[in-house]
Amino acid sequence: MENNRSTTIRKNRVRELRENRLMTQAQLARKAKVALRTIHSVEKGMNCRMDTKRKILLALGLRFEDKDHVFPPSSSYADDFASERSPSSPSSPSSP
Repeated sequence: MENNRSTTIRKNRVRELRENRLMTQAQLARKAKVALRTIHSVEKGMNCRMDTKRKILLALGLRFEDKDHVFPPSSSYADDFASERSPSSPSSPSSP
């Protein structure tokens, strides 16, 4: 089975922090107002939007400023960004 999705997998501390608070995935999803499958995917290391990170952080009782503690930044952010852009996407022309 081959996985060709363009998703990035990164280690984060969501599961550890959730378990420390004796919360289930369903409880965290409900409190963060996101889908249960979102929590599952995030805990597996899948990338998510910044708004989703904010909701999870707040549901865990943390501040948004703690995001790098829970979701460590990628060491190769530029590489990830470049790989996510499709070559068929038109880029806006730059003015001289």
